[in-house]
Amino acid sequence: QVQLVESGGGSVQAGGSLRLSCTASGLTDSNYCMGWFRQAPGKEREGVVVTDRNGRTTYADSVLGRFTISRDIAKNTLFLQMTSLKYEDSAMYYCAARRFSSCPMNLWAAFFGEWGQGTQVTVSS
Repeated sequence: QVQLVESGGGSVQAGGSLRLSCTASGLTDSNYCMGWFRQAPGKEREGVVVTDRNGRTTYADSVLGRFTISRDIAKNTLFLQMTSLKYEDSAMYYCAARRFSSCPMNLWAAFFGEWGQGTQVTVSS
């Protein structure tokens, strides 16, 4: 049973930085597509970035150049470094995973079957 636990959220002023972590347990091997998604109140869940075991990434245009995903496969931990944060980045951020031989590398939330409970990011303007 896969379990994903996010941490690192908080409140920050616009222009600031945060680093989110997602610790995974129950993974059977490293063949997992993983990603970060976010959902603001009244809005649909949207993809932020996804990655595969080979380090390929797909970023949403809105975060490209500001957010960086990294993955420590040995420690089953996924990170999201967020810089130059904007008010519109405020949302609940979720870690997602799915075991798949070849990740499609899209930002489609419906593809992912495992989700964490989320960590809140609030950016004040």
